Amino acid sequence: MPEDNNKAGTPKQNNFVRILEEAQLVTPDVINKAMVLAEEAGQSLRDTLIETGQVTEEDILQATADKMGMEIIELDDLKLDSSVKDLIPERVAKHYKVFPIRREADDTLVVAIADPFDVQLADDLKIMLGNSLKMVIAKEEQIERAIKKYYEGHQVEELIQQFNEEQQQQSLDEFNYDEVLKGTAKGTGELSAEDGAIVNFVNTMFRQAIHDRASDIHVEPFARTIKIRFRIDGVLHEMTPPPKRAQNAILSRLKLMSGMDLAEKRIPQDGRIKLNLEGKNLDVRVNALPSLYGESIVMRILDQSTVLLGLEDVGFTPYHIEVFEQQIKKPNGILLMTGPTGSGKTTTLYAALSAINTVDKKLITVENPVEYQINGINQVQVNAEIGLTFSIGLRSMLRQSPDVILVGEIRDTETAEIAVRAALTGHLVFSTLHTNDAPSATVRLIDMGIKPFLVASSVQAIVAQRLVRRICNACKEPFTPNKETLDLLSVPQDKREGLQLMRGRGCDKCSFSGYKGRTAIHEMMVMNEQIRMMVLNREAAATIKKKAREYGMHTLREDGFEKVLMGQTTVDEIMRVTQLDTA
Repeated sequence: MPEDNNKAGTPKQNNFVRILEEAQLVTPDVINKAMVLAEEAGQSLRDTLIETGQVTEEDILQATADKMGMEIIELDDLKLDSSVKDLIPERVAKHYKVFPIRREADDTLVVAIADPFDVQLADDLKIMLGNSLKMVIAKEEQIERAIKKYYEGHQVEELIQQFNEEQQQQSLDEFNYDEVLKGTAKGTGELSAEDGAIVNFVNTMFRQAIHDRASDIHVEPFARTIKIRFRIDGVLHEMTPPPKRAQNAILSRLKLMSGMDLAEKRIPQDGRIKLNLEGKNLDVRVNALPSLYGESIVMRILDQSTVLLGLEDVGFTPYHIEVFEQQIKKPNGILLMTGPTGSGKTTTLYAALSAINTVDKKLITVENPVEYQINGINQVQVNAEIGLTFSIGLRSMLRQSPDVILVGEIRDTETAEIAVRAALTGHLVFSTLHTNDAPSATVRLIDMGIKPFLVASSVQAIVAQRLVRRICNACKEPFTPNKETLDLLSVPQDKREGLQLMRGRGCDKCSFSGYKGRTAIHEMMVMNEQIRMMVLNREAAATIKKKAREYGMHTLREDGFEKVLMGQTTVDEIMRVTQLDTA
């Protein structure tokens, strides 16, 4: 129900205000103050009232429906016939923010609208569609979701169907798989990387991945098929496969876009694709790996337009925020993030950099690749082909007199030694390391050849991180856990009565998985004199972990269980991504 382009005092806005006042939702004084705020913020009166908590969107919808005699519908709860979308062209639906619901027996078209105050809307639709219309009200965000789902959501499947209809695919039984292995089988090269159908398919594959919130796209050739899988919230989902005969053309198209050598199919290659889709600037990291039936290509999607998160947004509990802020404000030392690839380590370090990025500090990063561009920070891109490695970049950074340094990853002894030296000479150093938990990081540095006394004196804190799926807010529901679950969560006996946890029932919004989006769980080990002495004496990681827990360190599983009790995720999800605490 937006009225973003209307100035105060227009008939449309006056009608909106009158409805709210008659419903006793606001007073004239509240309206006057909101109008001033709306003008200062450059947004609509409606959005200002909602953001300031004066009214809810549900209040506005109900008051409008009562006044105008219209029905409110929940689009997310409706099972819609996808063929109905053909009654309104996609460009019209997007422009007017409307969605066709159904055609009734008397040929009346029922249309969901977001803005019942737009008197011109019905006239325009009647002229364009030539139908009698019945308007119902739905939330704007629900209409936008329906448009994305029903107009855009099935484009890949429709293109694949088009492939199969337009191309006469020869029988798979006729393939000579020895020739497939060599890339000379008949039918595998008939489609070109420049064919319009291939170009359209690859572009639509990227759009589908963005629409589905995928972090990775996997294109995997097998004997009788080519699989396409999207990694969504950390879990792979298989998409409808394109025809086998399109394999070489699709792979060539992706290699061409990413700047790889098309003729080279024997060794792995890396490349990058820069895209602008749906208003998003995307940096796609591409890796091609020769496999038995062709090159397996994996693409990591980095959204350059993503707004950097605050510490509370990356999953830190209030306790961990307090401890982490203390560490990133120290004048020197090393802060390490540990965890497997794709666990959000760099995102958390970016949040830390943003928190301390002030005019009085010089911040420099050396990364491969530079995932997000941050104003006020000097960022260096590693380029091994010309000799710009992590260690060389880090060595040069120290001559720039920085206060804070971020090294994308400590992957060799030379980089580790320079980072330690930088920390001991008055610099605050952020970096990442691949270990299973926080205490193992000290052992890993020593194994890399760093002397124990240097590790003990330079490292200030180590944070292990994992990503877990969030329960879908749209279908979240409470349930009563059994005794085994309560025991696992270590819930005290006096707090078990009436305790309820949350789980996702499964709905269209989360593809019936019960999860949508991810959050992080953490294990934060802050160095103290006792732990430093254990590192100096080369104690085992398990022994260090036990001592750290005595000083208040929460393990990954303990932090995960805390988020289960907070209703953010489930026990099954925590058990999937963490290991048993043995210390």
